[in-house]
Amino acid sequence: MVIVSGSIQDYNVISSQYTPDSIQMKAYKILSSSERAYAYDSFEQLDFELGMRSNTVKASIDLDRSSFSFRVFRKSYCNPVFWERTNEGGFRLKENAVPSDAINDIYKNSSKYGTECATAMVIVFYKGLLDTYPEVLFNELFKSIYLMDWQQLDANIDINSYIDVIDYLPGDCRYFKNPDVDPVTPEWQGENVIDLSDGYYYGHGIGIGTREKMIRVLNEYRKAGSTTTAYLLDMATRPNYMQLFYLKAYSI
Repeated sequence: MVIVSGSIQDYNVISSQYTPDSIQMKAYKILSSSERAYAYDSFEQLDFELGMRSNTVKASIDLDRSSFSFRVFRKSYCNPVFWERTNEGGFRLKENAVPSDAINDIYKNSSKYGTECATAMVIVFYKGLLDTYPEVLFNELFKSIYLMDWQQLDANIDINSYIDVIDYLPGDCRYFKNPDVDPVTPEWQGENVIDLSDGYYYGHGIGIGTREKMIRVLNEYRKAGSTTTAYLLDMATRPNYMQLFYLKAYSI
């Protein structure tokens, strides 16, 4: 169920705010039909989360349609106009680069970029946030972007992983684990993906597909003779939408 300002919400009242096939509506259906109570201080806070989830899904689809390449960290590359490639294979925002221009460049000049799936997840979260925040505010708050993994995120973004999740929502980051990966191809020990809704996921290096497709591709990179299949973990990684909402609200 969804609780706003202390009151359980009428499904029809909230659903009337969104088009039937939108990501916002699909996410809201999951929230409202859940046995868990999801509490929001205001409708604006709920709308912010649903909007950012939708923008994250769109950012994932757009990245999949681009020329953004899959490369292991030691062979990663980026556009030097906006980013400095570090020894670890991550991309650090250049001191004089405009953050929004740098994130958008990954989509506009995608052929100049290549990296692993973990960095792709960070990119789509930043792009989803950029498309949710006013550009001026995004540029003010995120001046030290480092694209690599969750541990390197800007201090203004709080992202956490949750196990034994009851409800999985569009925009969640999930993980397919390949426990018997061939040591020759350690980059396929798993695949970070974004839940696109309706049983589809985006994973950089594999593309868009169902759970079955993700598992099938990962299974191609098992040790010779292995019968241990890859599988989807009961875990979701999510931004702290409430924190990001109030960061926006208090900054405008």
